[in-house]
Amino acid sequence: MPNPKKPFRINVGFIAHEEIGRSHDFPFEFEKIVLGDDLELRGLDGIVNIGRTPQGLVLQADFSAETTVMCVRCLQDFNQELDWSFTELYAFDQRSETESGLILPEDGHIDLAEMLREYALLEVPISPICKPDCQGLCTECGQNLNEMDCGHSPEENDSPFAKLKDLL
Repeated sequence: MPNPKKPFRINVGFIAHEEIGRSHDFPFEFEKIVLGDDLELRGLDGIVNIGRTPQGLVLQADFSAETTVMCVRCLQDFNQELDWSFTELYAFDQRSETESGLILPEDGHIDLAEMLREYALLEVPISPICKPDCQGLCTECGQNLNEMDCGHSPEENDSPFAKLKDLL
């Protein structure tokens, strides 16, 4: 049973002593969970498969969840679906260490929370848009154009190249 304060801390020490090729699945399911100060996930569902190799324990994870982000056009919050996978190796010693620098702790417990947070944040779009046809905000009055047309029309000579048109 996972620790409620550290729900992603799992005991993998027993896998290190098994024969090469053996693996175990660790399912995760949370209605709502906060990772770090900046990421709240809802409907988190995932599975982590940890297998024994000659170099260490290979971790393969698949997760899906939903988070709230703000649309860059209309500045309204909306739910964003996230799906991510990753593979990492927890080496038995420094000779087998990979670029990630993960070494299996002596106590045989690994905490996946920070790794899970980092990979989830990589899936959040840089410029999230609530829907493909989002019209954004009026540049004159700030009205959300998805809700109501304010009557302002964009100036046609907004472009820095508008003066070139006069030369033709």
